[in-house]
Formats: sequence, C-alpha cells, structure tokens
Amino acid sequence: MNKLYIKISADIANDAFIRSTVAAFCLELDPTIEQIDDVKTAVSEAFTNCVIHGYDGKEGNYVYLDLCVDDGKLSIIISDGGKGIENVKQAMEPFYTTKPEEERSGMGFTLMSTFMDEISVDSTPGKGTTVRMVKNIGKEVA
Repeated sequence: MNKLYIKISADIANDAFIRSTVAAFCLELDPTIEQIDDVKTAVSEAFTNCVIHGYDGKEGNYVYLDLCVDDGKLSIIISDGGKGIENVKQAMEPFYTTKPEEERSGMGFTLMSTFMDEISVDSTPGKGTTVRMVKNIGKEVA
C-alpha cells in the first residue's frame, strides 16, 4: 500500500499540478493512457468544485487530497472546509448547477461518476464536502 496526503491552496491555478500529481502517483499500477485520462478528469472536476463551489473562489482556503494505491485500486478522497452542499442528490443530477450565471454546465459529478468505478459524496452545509472516488487500474486484457 502506498499513500499520499496533500494540502493545497484552493486556487484554480493548482488544478494542473493536482492532475499531474495524481496521474504520477498511480503509475505503479501500470495504468493505460485512458485510465490516466479518466483519473485526471475526475480529479480536476472534484478540485474545481471545491474551489468554485465550496469556497466561491475566495482566497486563503485549502483543498485536501488523500490518495492510496492498494491491490490494483487507486482511492482518492478530495475534501474542502467550504460551504457544503444542501442537497447532494440534486447536486449530482446532470446539468444541475448553482452558478448558471458563470456558465457552469452542471456536469462535474456526472463526469466523476462516468470516469471512476466508485464515487460517493458526503457534505454538511457550513462545514464542507468530501468526495471519495475509486478507480480500478491496470492493463486491460486484449
């Protein structure tokens, strides 16, 4: 088992670093290019949600990533201490957005669910949100 914990400023400029770091972290599982792209997309969506929705883009906040590689699986926990989600079930519906004026598509959770093998979301209004995702990694049998 291998673990990595990151505390990083909730700044959208850190998205590329997070994507690359998570992709590099899972390399020991010998992922396909498609699997790496899936993970990078899901992580980017989760991180962006923390910055834009959890903290409304306000500076001075942090996003926390807890990564684990074990037995062919990459587990990712991304959390914030932001405003939380009032209705998680509604937030996970395709095209639902709380920021239509910013031209947000409302597809973040849908993309995470599409590209990862497991996803769960826990949120408490006023305290923050935690997204847990799992991706089974390895070469597909031809």
